[in-house]
Amino acid sequence: MPESIARDDGLRLIDCRITNSVKCVPPENKPLPVEIQTCNRYLKAETRTFKQGMVLLGLGSVGHHALLRALGLKPTQYRFAHGAEHELATGQRLINSYHCSRYNTQTGRLTDAMFEAVFARARELLDAQPAVRV
Repeated sequence: MPESIARDDGLRLIDCRITNSVKCVPPENKPLPVEIQTCNRYLKAETRTFKQGMVLLGLGSVGHHALLRALGLKPTQYRFAHGAEHELATGQRLINSYHCSRYNTQTGRLTDAMFEAVFARARELLDAQPAVRV
């Protein structure tokens, strides 16, 4: 599998866009609620560019809940669980995955196969619909 090692290594994201719910690296890489809330306005601005039919991937419950808040949706209507899929009222589909943190991968909570299956499902969903460019 190709691996990006530098900005100019020639690899490209295809049908993909990456964003973060928290724009800084908090101590111990665990954002506080105030940090998540403070950064949500930036995520909300990004969501204004999201098109109908896009497939969104929420990494971890922090990313899942922050994305829903940024989209103006109630997190209680879309429960987080690894592999869960949600049709959002905003016209996108959200797939959840455990975050690929060292803790989750080293404890086996998230295996390579589980993570790859989520991305394979996202690809299936994208391939099953008309082109939606990010």
